[in-house]
Amino acid sequence: MDVEHSSAALDLLDYTSGVSFHDQAYLPESEDFQSGLYVGESLQPQEQESLSLGRLSDKSSASEVSLGEDRPADGDSQKDKSSLKSMDSSQDLKQSEDSEEEEEERDEEEHDDAAVDAELTVAVDAGASVDVTLADDSSEPEDGEGEELPDHSDDKEQTMLLDTACKMVRWLSAKLGPTVTSRFIARNLLRLLTSCYVGPTRQQFVPSNDENGPLSTGNIYQKRPVLGDQVSKPVLACLVHVAYLYGEPVLTYQYLPYISYLVAPTGGSGGGRLNSRKEAGLLAAVTLTQKIVVCLSDTTLMDILPKISQEVLLPVLGFLTSPSVGFPSGAQARIVLCVKTISLIALICLRIGQEMVQQHLSDTVRNFFGAFSLLQELQDQGLTAESLSSCEVPVMEVPLSDGKLLALDPAVLMELQKVFNPEMAYITYIPFSCLLGDVIRTVVPNHSLVEKLASIHLENVNPKSLQAVSLEQTPSAAGSDQDTRGTEPFSSHHEDCHSGTFGSVLVGNRIQVPVDTQREGLGLLRLSAGTDGFIPSSSSEENALKHDLPRSTHMLCGNWLAYWQYEIGVSQHDPRFHFHQIKLQSFSGHSGAIKCVAPLGSEDFFLSGSKDKTVRLWPLYNYGDGTSEVPPRFTYAEHKKSVFYVSQLEASQHVVSCDGTVHIWDQFTGKLLRTFDEFDSKVPITAVTTMPPPYHSISVASADSVLRFIDHRKPGLQHEFRLASGVSAGLIRCLAVSPNGRSVVAGFSSGFIVLLDTRTGLIMRGWPAHEGDILQIKAAEGNVLISSSSDHSLTVWKELEQKPLHHYKSASEPIHAFDLYGNEVVAGTVANKIGVYSMLESSALPTSTTKLSSENFRGTLTSLAVLPTKCHLLLGSDNGVIRLLA
Repeated sequence: MDVEHSSAALDLLDYTSGVSFHDQAYLPESEDFQSGLYVGESLQPQEQESLSLGRLSDKSSASEVSLGEDRPADGDSQKDKSSLKSMDSSQDLKQSEDSEEEEEERDEEEHDDAAVDAELTVAVDAGASVDVTLADDSSEPEDGEGEELPDHSDDKEQTMLLDTACKMVRWLSAKLGPTVTSRFIARNLLRLLTSCYVGPTRQQFVPSNDENGPLSTGNIYQKRPVLGDQVSKPVLACLVHVAYLYGEPVLTYQYLPYISYLVAPTGGSGGGRLNSRKEAGLLAAVTLTQKIVVCLSDTTLMDILPKISQEVLLPVLGFLTSPSVGFPSGAQARIVLCVKTISLIALICLRIGQEMVQQHLSDTVRNFFGAFSLLQELQDQGLTAESLSSCEVPVMEVPLSDGKLLALDPAVLMELQKVFNPEMAYITYIPFSCLLGDVIRTVVPNHSLVEKLASIHLENVNPKSLQAVSLEQTPSAAGSDQDTRGTEPFSSHHEDCHSGTFGSVLVGNRIQVPVDTQREGLGLLRLSAGTDGFIPSSSSEENALKHDLPRSTHMLCGNWLAYWQYEIGVSQHDPRFHFHQIKLQSFSGHSGAIKCVAPLGSEDFFLSGSKDKTVRLWPLYNYGDGTSEVPPRFTYAEHKKSVFYVSQLEASQHVVSCDGTVHIWDQFTGKLLRTFDEFDSKVPITAVTTMPPPYHSISVASADSVLRFIDHRKPGLQHEFRLASGVSAGLIRCLAVSPNGRSVVAGFSSGFIVLLDTRTGLIMRGWPAHEGDILQIKAAEGNVLISSSSDHSLTVWKELEQKPLHHYKSASEPIHAFDLYGNEVVAGTVANKIGVYSMLESSALPTSTTKLSSENFRGTLTSLAVLPTKCHLLLGSDNGVIRLLA
């Protein structure tokens, strides 16, 4: 859905606690490359250890990043892929969420608290439970006194696991980039947030650490926390950290559409009971919306305020005030939702001011206070929970004074009477009166009724002081009198420095709370006028009205933002490679043509070799708006000739590069570890490849058709095999190793291919595959080989089968560079054309062909590499510039 986005630079508070990954995410200049990750030199050793939570597997993929199981999305994504318009990412979640709700309806009665606790276990590598920080100190162990010491030990261990899991999520969020993070991490964190509020136990109020503080209880939007709020803290911290890294678009384009989905009205006639998943989703939605509002800039908040009002607040109020929709947890869930919702509305009012409230939030405030009038009208008709307790009709229709028929459920009416009582009228209307002034009489037509209910509550709480209270005073005076009777004693020296607040005494532009106020118990909610007074706490960052986000160097903008908006709407299960020719980054530094590019397994850095006799290491973190040029992070300059091969030896994390002499060097320090020269100057090295982990071997082919295996840890050769005895086969142009390391395939200049078994050293097969030189060859899972030749063909082979599986023909020029993406081959030609071929289809034509524009790519394409997790393309040119396109 189309959401207006402000171009202003926006900043976000880091809500998270513990070790910060900002140094890693921002990549300052003074860095060291350690354990596959750049960290600042200023970090202490202990901090470096906490940052390096374990080396990511070089085979890391989207499935390893995902925090939960995903289900297929709706099937209209192909139509949307033709354009790069912003898409609602919540649509991809709808099917999975709906299926969860259906399962919840079937199993809801069987669920107990233990099942809900198990559901909240975070299934990331750390395997930490989200519940571990939530134990109430006053609770008793269920298994007896003898379990106290083990319980304490278990709590400490699980707390450490939870902290480690949160740090890992934050580390991955910076490492994987905005697209993968939003699709596989943030998307699952949003689902997990709903689980934090499932069940009646999670909706119970818990004591707050600051509950007895003098001013912390005076915050208008600081509701009393429930257990679910404490459970959700690490989830919210990770979500906010993602927004901190990549900017405000994460809040407005991903989080807010998902919130709209959570609070969307359910199907059907609108009656009946919610399931517990939907109930928890409402609480999670309001909680996350409050975080979003605090983090938004003033400009963006005003831009999306109509969307928040229409798609979040009004639907929530529809459920909250409905007399026909019941909550599984009864009145308690409605009370919690009511307190959270009114706190959110108050926060927005404080941010935008009286005039904007009257213009944009009139319907919202009117709908909330309208519930009091509805209950009063039903009471005047004699319809109360007590009078309808014997009614056997589940839902009845009641005529209202405006002529409309109201669907009424007697059980739901009892819930509404427990929520919208005189106490709720008092703790909501009085603070809003002080905030909005005379505007509230315009916004709330039934203000007289609500004032009467508030007066009744005051009389019940403190009848002796009622004579000194007049609700007919001006709103500010009313708030003053009631604060002097409803708040707790405040120390005389503690003052609030916030100017947009109110209290019992106004001194110039400062609000000062009297010292002789008395706190009274307020029944069910145990809240006071002071508790719900609009007084932000200057000592608590969590309750601040606004937090400006520091401008991140990785904030989404320009082409990065356009591409990210598209990708978050694409199904996670779409197996196809979509190339839109969006320029994301340029890498300048080589002075000669690019001969080879090789991404590291984690896809956060890549290596390049060039005719300028250097190998360079480049970062792949998003930066700028797509027009930025990124300098290399490290340059290896020990080669004497043009570098035609470079790759990472994954088992030892070393770099292997070749210019006719094989160099093995440390990618972290650049130190040369070993060189391997040709045995005879007349027989140069023509092709090199590295073995997959756990092997440390390197395969080297020479012009005499001999394949040699070397290990940098040992002197001399490991093995030596002659692949062709005659000269008719020609030179070995390229090598490839199967993913399991059991076979090596060699492509010759004559078009001949030889397959060698690395376990026995025997040649398994040799056959004439092409009529021209083999330009490139690759091996894939399932004993599949792909080769391209100068005869303009691209062929897919099964290792031991005679006939090819697929044969593709390029009409105008040969395919000299290609890479694999799942079951597809992404190929490039010297005419700067990118073609995508499917190995699952029998068609000889590519599924898509794109001509690179001169605006996005200049020069002639010389090398190509696919980033499979991020779905990006690295393209090297003859002018020495490498470009990242999507």
